[in-house]
Amino acid sequence: MYDKNGLIDYLQANNILALKLDHAVTGVAGKVSKQIETVGKGVTRLVYYTSCFTDEYNDVCQQQKREDIRFRDAAYKIANHIDVVYEMLKLYFEEILRYKTSNQLEYIKQSLMAVNVHIAASSLTSAGFYLAVASAVRIGLNLSLALSALAGRWGVRGMATIGIYGVVQQAAESAHRLQIQFPAYYAALYAQELEMLYFLIEPVFKKAGAIEAQWASEHDISGIISRMIQ
Repeated sequence: MYDKNGLIDYLQANNILALKLDHAVTGVAGKVSKQIETVGKGVTRLVYYTSCFTDEYNDVCQQQKREDIRFRDAAYKIANHIDVVYEMLKLYFEEILRYKTSNQLEYIKQSLMAVNVHIAASSLTSAGFYLAVASAVRIGLNLSLALSALAGRWGVRGMATIGIYGVVQQAAESAHRLQIQFPAYYAALYAQELEMLYFLIEPVFKKAGAIEAQWASEHDISGIISRMIQ
């Protein structure tokens, strides 16, 4: 069977035991509910690992092993102080603005200025504009990635394992949703080993309707950007 303790030890060694958006959970009751949900997901993932004992479910086991490794590698980026949120936003805006003309970008910029959102783009090329938008949204989101000692919360190694695997399961489910909903963006994240961290920004994307941007007009895109920031 796959030695899942390797992932647990890696995350513990790097203090990457829980990754969350601070503002995604509000209030004590919300935090308790979130913790319970995480434990439930952790139990689910560990149960899935029992498939490793049966040949007919070997594909499930192999998929989880790949997800664990990719989560570990993505977590390593945070351990090395890489701003993964900015990197994911940059890839997102590159994807949705890639083929916009300078006139279309100007329309988006003016629409944002109308709602008091200013994008400091030196030129209205798609490359310069998506970098400027990603920076503006990153600053506006004011996200804080908490690198917290989950083992300390759960007290014993067994519960820490369940809690950590709850985070990994949440990450895997989020990545799978993105793969279905926005394949091009998923592919961009996957190429940069970031798809297993999409769960960090998924609540923001859901609230802003960001996934719909792949079919959106310039007016809709400006609305998505403003909702991300404000």
